[in-house]
Amino acid sequence: MALAITDANFEELVLKSDKPVLLDFWAEWCGPCRMVGPLVEEMAQEFEGRALIGKVDVDSNPGVASKFGIRNIPTILFFKNGEIADKQVGAVPKNTLIAKLEALL
Repeated sequence: MALAITDANFEELVLKSDKPVLLDFWAEWCGPCRMVGPLVEEMAQEFEGRALIGKVDVDSNPGVASKFGIRNIPTILFFKNGEIADKQVGAVPKNTLIAKLEALL
């Protein structure tokens, strides 16, 4: 299951991670987010132990969302060594997300 990333645990779980991180910025009311959500959950199982997969509810955690200028959701940020390594805005096929994450492994 994807980790719930919050304003409070973001630095510890994402920026200090020794593994690549896929971070899905979403909201309950967002239709395209509901299409991407299950893909992110599947990837959390598939990449367990190799990468960290997390989700940020932008309504509950405006601090993280504003820090990275998230204006459109779903937005997926890919981190490596605490830095943004890639970005995907909008709903895309799972294989697109897998390719971006595997490039960081």
